[in-house]
Parts: sequence; structure tokens; C-alpha cells
Amino acid sequence: MLYGVGAYGLWGLLPLYFMLLLPAGAVEIVANRVLWSLIFCAILMTATRSWGEFLAALRRPRTLGVLAIAAALIGVNWLTYTYGVTSGQAVEASLGYYINPLVSVLLGVLVLKERLRPVQWVAVGIGAVAVVVLTVAYGKLPWIALVLAFSFGFYGLMKKKVGAGVNAVTSLSVETLVLAPFAAVTVVALTMNQAATLTGYGSAHFWLMAASGIITAVPLVFFGASASRLPLTTIGMLQYFAPTLQLLVATLVLGEHMGPERWVGFGLVWAALLVLTADIVWTTVKVRRN
Repeated sequence: MLYGVGAYGLWGLLPLYFMLLLPAGAVEIVANRVLWSLIFCAILMTATRSWGEFLAALRRPRTLGVLAIAAALIGVNWLTYTYGVTSGQAVEASLGYYINPLVSVLLGVLVLKERLRPVQWVAVGIGAVAVVVLTVAYGKLPWIALVLAFSFGFYGLMKKKVGAGVNAVTSLSVETLVLAPFAAVTVVALTMNQAATLTGYGSAHFWLMAASGIITAVPLVFFGASASRLPLTTIGMLQYFAPTLQLLVATLVLGEHMGPERWVGFGLVWAALLVLTADIVWTTVKVRRN
């Protein structure tokens, strides 16, 4: 639980960090996140003496395959989220992580065959209505929110499939290794086209970009540690922390507009999450009494 709270709390403050990295674009930021994260993972594996587990994971085809899929999903998630924040759409990005718990619960049913109680189905239904309302409010399908919700929902599912057999540091290291070649090609291409900002905006900008390794890796390690130990539905509940912080940052710090129709849509999402939470709390209390 503490790992989960730590992960989502740190993710909730990411918009502030990304704004400090401007004028770097989303593609450059994500490419640097991957490469600096790989360096940090190498240091972390050395400190924790987990190189043996890392090499063992690479030699297991099934584990490597699942983690490669997880890497692709988190890569899509990072790029979409960074684009949303740096293009002035942090509110919609926060919506994606509000929808994500409902997606996680739904995946638990459809893929892991977890059973939902009637009240939980009501919550999922309210969430679906909220998406329709927000589509009307935005005048378009909130694709940033939906891509974030489903990519991270499936990412959590992949981490669940790996389970406790691969520790959090090893899992993250394999994922960043899979993404590293694509990130390296991207950085080289940006540099050759004089579109890279890493070394052109002073030492402060360079070290802020370099810090993306730690800022990216730490919450992901926390998430990996929690996802392998907790039920998928519990993971869904913990995700409230991140979007709440993101929404506060977007509206109070970044000054993004929230019209009445958006508040209605967000209100429906919050209502769905409230129903879901109340049902889980009630069930937990009932089980303990028995």
C-alpha cells in the first residue's frame, strides 16, 4: 500500500516537472526519460546486486515477452501524457487517470476472471456515461484521457502477469532496455536536425533532463512493487491520488480552464469512483466481521 501511495503521489506532481523542461517537446522528453532511466537502473541494480536476476529475466522468453509488451504500453503512456501536459491539456490528462481505475477493474473481470459485485458494475456504467458526457463537452472524443487510461490499465495487467517472480527493479530495467534503442535513435535524429534542447539551454536544463531518470524510475519501481503484491482492484483504488494532484496542478498552477460541462463529466467520474470505493470498504468491513 505504501509503495502504491508513493508511486501515485509522485506521478501527481509530474506536470510541474514537465513544464520546467520546456522548450523541449514531448518526444525529446520521453526519449531522455528512457535513456536516463536506463542509466539509473544500472546504478540501482549494482547497488542492490540484482544483475543476476536481470540477466535471468532476459533468458526467460515468456518473461521477456510480457515485459516487452509492458515497455511498449508504458512508452505510449509516457508520450501521450507528456504531450497532454506540454500542449496545455493537463486537465484531460488527469481525466485519463481518473478513468483508469474503472479500466483496471474491468480488465480484472474480463482478463483475470475476477468477479464484480452489482454495485461495482453500476460504478463502471456511471464511468461510461461520464465518457459520453465529456465527449460532448470537449466536442470530440477525449482521446488523450482514453489512451492514458487503457495503456496504463493494460500495463498494470502485464505487471500482474509477471507477478512476484520478477522484482520491481529488474522489471523496470528490462522495460527501459527494450525502449532504449528507440530512444537513442530519436535523440540522434533530433540532434542531427538541430531540434534537441538537451545541451543548448544551459547546465540547469541539462541536469533537469538528466534527473528524468530518477523521477521516472522511482515511482515505477514503487508501482511495480505494489502491482505484484496487491489485487488489481486495489491498485485501481490507489490511482485516485495521481489525478487529483494533477487536476489541482492543472487548474490552480497552470491555469487551465474548467467549464461547467467539464465539471459535470468529472463529477460523474468521481461519483463512479465513490460508489466503487464505498462498495470495497463495505465488503472489507463485512469480511473482517465474519
